[in-house]
Amino acid sequence: MEEKKKIIRKKAKVLKDQCVACGTCEAECPIEAIKVVAGVFAEVDEGRCVGCSKCEKVCPASIIEIIEKEVVK
Repeated sequence: MEEKKKIIRKKAKVLKDQCVACGTCEAECPIEAIKVVAGVFAEVDEGRCVGCSKCEKVCPASIIEIIEKEVVK
């Protein structure tokens, strides 16, 4: 039987209720993994996000954090 491996992946998380939808994070993301939705809040495409933390560093409201997710493969 094949042993499953646990992998830690980093992803950006936006506190949507505090987002001011300025678009700074969207402009900074090198792989277009974060978008401002309907001018209301930013949303992260977890399938694309690589956890580089560029969005977290430029967010003027400081409401983006990089979290670690455990993935079993």
